Amino acid sequence: MHFAQYYLDCLSQASYLIGDETTGRAVLIDPRRDIDDYLREADAAGLRIELVIETHIHADFLSGHLETARATGATIAFGEAAETGFPVRRLRDGERISLGDGGEEGGGGVTLTVLATPGHTPESICLVVHEHPDDAVPFGVLTGDTLFVGDVGRPDLLSSAGHTPHDMAVHLHRSLHTKLLTLPDATRVFPAHGAGSACGRSLSTETSSTIGDQRRLNYALQPMPEADFVRLVTADQPATPAYFAHDAALNRDGHPLLEPAPLPALTLEEALAARDEHGAALLDCRPLAAYTHAHLTGSLHTSLDTRFAEYAGSVVAPGAPIVLLADPGKESEARLRLARIGYDRVLGHLPDPAATLARKPALVSRSRRIRIDELPCFDGQLVDVRNPAEYAAGALPGARNIPLATLPDHIAQLDRDRPVVLYCRSGNRSVIAAALLEARGFEDVRDVVGGYEAAGEGARVPG
Repeated sequence: MHFAQYYLDCLSQASYLIGDETTGRAVLIDPRRDIDDYLREADAAGLRIELVIETHIHADFLSGHLETARATGATIAFGEAAETGFPVRRLRDGERISLGDGGEEGGGGVTLTVLATPGHTPESICLVVHEHPDDAVPFGVLTGDTLFVGDVGRPDLLSSAGHTPHDMAVHLHRSLHTKLLTLPDATRVFPAHGAGSACGRSLSTETSSTIGDQRRLNYALQPMPEADFVRLVTADQPATPAYFAHDAALNRDGHPLLEPAPLPALTLEEALAARDEHGAALLDCRPLAAYTHAHLTGSLHTSLDTRFAEYAGSVVAPGAPIVLLADPGKESEARLRLARIGYDRVLGHLPDPAATLARKPALVSRSRRIRIDELPCFDGQLVDVRNPAEYAAGALPGARNIPLATLPDHIAQLDRDRPVVLYCRSGNRSVIAAALLEARGFEDVRDVVGGYEAAGEGARVPG
């Protein structure tokens, strides 16, 4: 059997290529939009990708099922409950997919068994992988966003679509206990996401585990009444970036295929005109230190050194045109990472922003930052932009919680006539939030250097 996991750190996202080396037949599961890595590996291993399976309709990235189907002729497959805007094969609960010689239903060789596991979404499925159909212990199970290493999928993402978090959590509990936890303890667990993903609350940095280890160590799988489970998994979930609904709709209904063209280089005058005349976001993706030292007044910020696409999707509206301010040679990477969340309207980039800004000092701002020991002298609004669970675990005295992902929708709650100080865990999200407020016209905005981690124990209070 050929089994490959592809883990994308910047989105905490995993996809999988599984093939039978005897027949050369293969399936691709939960691919990202840029599919060249999968195609190269399949070709090198002598595999033909015949089926591309989505474990559910993803919200946190734009999936590559359409790109894969065009490149390989593969059939696209979803769980039976999926409603899509394009033809798909619907996979039934208990259905067996054989990659061996005997055909899809019951042949020899590598075999996948479909488990319907609603909870994270109604159409969620998991895939049990057998290297040989009669193996007593499966090679592993691809758990999508149903079960993570250290966590389970959040049940609240579809509340706006008429599925209550309570009802989805009930489905999730039953899927975990009647499907996944009936597998042997030695079964390997391969989820669709790892630490940092907003699809769960406390995911591990490990990208695989076993059913037995998760049965023992995962907080959500400990013995408890269903009602307690429901309360546990619906509380303090991460704030949902605005682009999630945008991506879910594109993954469900269809999206333009990824076909990068050369990215135009713009003059500073052209970049400013794009902002002033067309509402383009000027997105500075240089390292934090470079941005805070000198940036184009009114630009937004999220560095390529961190969760660039996710944070960009938190402060730039879906569908908005974008001009990139990136270090030389980094603009293509920035555009690709934006394309992975469906942000395709990149108008161009400003070559060598640092040199350009040095020639235009009247258009340049320096970030206003304060140390944690200066806070007692501060008279203004203190805003914690971390997620709810972080805030609940402890916060700076007097801080109100407005997570970065929801800040664009809650700016009206802040007083423009009073100074604002923002903080996060370490000082990264707070700079992104400060840039957003400055771009929206706030005149006195600062952030705390080092964030919450810079505060001593005596400065912390329950959130």
